[in-house]
Amino acid sequence: MYLLIIINPLLNSLFSLMFGRYIGSKGTIFLTVFGMIVNFILSLFLFFEVALSSCPVYIKTFSWLNCEMLDFSWGFLFDTLTVVMLVVVNCVSLVVHLYSIDYMRMDPHKVRFFSYLSLFTFFMLILVTADNFVQMFVGWEGVGLCSYLLINFWHTRLQANKAAMKAVFVNRVGDFGLLLAIFLIFWQFKTVNYITVFSLVNFYNLNSFNFLVPFFNIDIYTLICIFLFIGVMGKSAQISLHTWLPDAMEGPTPVSALIHAATMVTAGVFLLARCSPIFEHSFFILSVITIFGAMTAFFASATALVQNDLKRVIAYSTCSQLGYMVFACGTSNYNVGIFHLSNHAFFKALLFLSAGSVIHALSDEQDMRKMGGLLKVIPYTYATMFIGSLSLMGFPFMAGFYSKDIILELAFSKFILSSHFAYWLGVVSAFFTSFYSIRLIYLTFWTKTNSFRYSIQNAHDVSKLTGVALIILVFCSIFIGYLTSEMAVGVGTNFWGNSITCLPQNSDILNAEFLPVFIKLIPVIFSCLGMLSSFILYSFLNKKLKLNFKKSRLGYSLYTFFSKKWFFDKIYNELIGQSILYAGYNYTYIIIDRGILEFLGPYGISRLVYSKALNIKGFHSGLLYHSLLFYFLGIVLYFFLIGLVPGLLLYIDSNFIFIFMISLFLISFKKL
Repeated sequence: MYLLIIINPLLNSLFSLMFGRYIGSKGTIFLTVFGMIVNFILSLFLFFEVALSSCPVYIKTFSWLNCEMLDFSWGFLFDTLTVVMLVVVNCVSLVVHLYSIDYMRMDPHKVRFFSYLSLFTFFMLILVTADNFVQMFVGWEGVGLCSYLLINFWHTRLQANKAAMKAVFVNRVGDFGLLLAIFLIFWQFKTVNYITVFSLVNFYNLNSFNFLVPFFNIDIYTLICIFLFIGVMGKSAQISLHTWLPDAMEGPTPVSALIHAATMVTAGVFLLARCSPIFEHSFFILSVITIFGAMTAFFASATALVQNDLKRVIAYSTCSQLGYMVFACGTSNYNVGIFHLSNHAFFKALLFLSAGSVIHALSDEQDMRKMGGLLKVIPYTYATMFIGSLSLMGFPFMAGFYSKDIILELAFSKFILSSHFAYWLGVVSAFFTSFYSIRLIYLTFWTKTNSFRYSIQNAHDVSKLTGVALIILVFCSIFIGYLTSEMAVGVGTNFWGNSITCLPQNSDILNAEFLPVFIKLIPVIFSCLGMLSSFILYSFLNKKLKLNFKKSRLGYSLYTFFSKKWFFDKIYNELIGQSILYAGYNYTYIIIDRGILEFLGPYGISRLVYSKALNIKGFHSGLLYHSLLFYFLGIVLYFFLIGLVPGLLLYIDSNFIFIFMISLFLISFKKL
């Protein structure tokens, strides 16, 4: 059962790719969807057997590499953290498969699409079930590969090509950092297995292993954590390495839901929780993680305020919510970060799939300024998107409320500067989140329609199968937080066991229990203020007043700054990209390619050799006995030279050489 849940998506994907033309699109869809149903049922069994029964399972299959100290196998670790991720990944993947049946109905390449979805799920399962860093890195790179294939699924679109390559290149930076971390872990512990590394962490003297970096003296654990966090920044789209995530929505909408909800972006948060025994020994890097997570939450929510693309707004909301998860881990509350990850997966998948239904109903229109008036046209989709938006805002008693509010409470209860910085940025981000969520609902459903008559007349609500997929996510977006909150983040819970480590001096959950009620209500108050201000701004304020503010110097500057995504892309393209292109042309191409290599190439030494060969050509008469004479003289010269080295002639059969030389001499003498 444990191995089947991993191998099943791979078999479905390979069988679909190899035999899809024979079984057809219907056969492929049935095979992959049925496989995901089996996987989800098995993940529930695993959740009951491992998490609820407190019985971790370790399976070692066969050795992968055994080279002196470097020894690791294909092994699988099923603890509470793993099975929680299995339930989330398999549930969301199943819903995405069901949704894609109707969404990709008219696409001629359905077989390739469904096989890629199953392959994506397989690599994510490899990532979360691995028992060593190298095997985890296989899944880490595999989800990156599948993200490229799925973002670029409609490969005839230029924007899809650019977005896929951007995702690959930005993630290479993070992957390089993760590789350096794995190298340092092996150098320090002489192993890459989780259990061994995490067991040895507490027994090393940090002062004995220091790296001298300019202006700093960094211990080995801090250096490992820095490189691990660089990997997290790339995969989970933290600020400075976030630019690929908003563009990843260029692929089909089910792909966006899978990437943003349950697979690729959650890998970084999972890595933080998995490596919690290492992170707990570096107070400096925990503060850095907290600050970066808070800045990401604030930046992404502020940028989403002025975006007009429906899917791009939801994509920036993903980036913002990832910031919450990361700074929860930075405050040593890894269980709360994973709890928010699981809640976020359901309502973010609901938002993306509902957005896909809106886009599908309006003939692939994504600009919210060209929508409106859809409340009565597609009421079912409106209801699902409204519920998803409420959960995203952290509206009381929705799934997002139980996880996002506890993150902010725990940040405030940790009385250090970085945590309070994260708390207030998180509160402001909650205000922005409510603002752009109501703005999205208003421009898409509540306001008067701005869509073309053809689009609004032919708009249609979701089919029954798509409705079933959405209603599953609606149920989870409402109830999953309430049903699992006490078990996952309650005081004194032993649900996570040894899968997550938090040192006693870093635990502040008891402080959060005794915070004043007013402090606990601040995030809810800011969320309600964001909802109210957005509704008033777009419903009652004069359009001329808003236009005048946008034309003013302050309004124009703010709008340009946020709509251009804080100029991150411009900085990367002009300062980094153009500089590399300039250096590549003026130095690499002119000096090395045109200078050194071409001198050594066709127009340099090769021309010299060719001219000398023409001169030597006159010695060749084309007669066999002339050639044999030169061979004879060459052999005599060769053995004369090697005869100068004592002992070498002992390895030569003198009789054979003597007979061979006499024969050559006689043949040559006779011909001459």
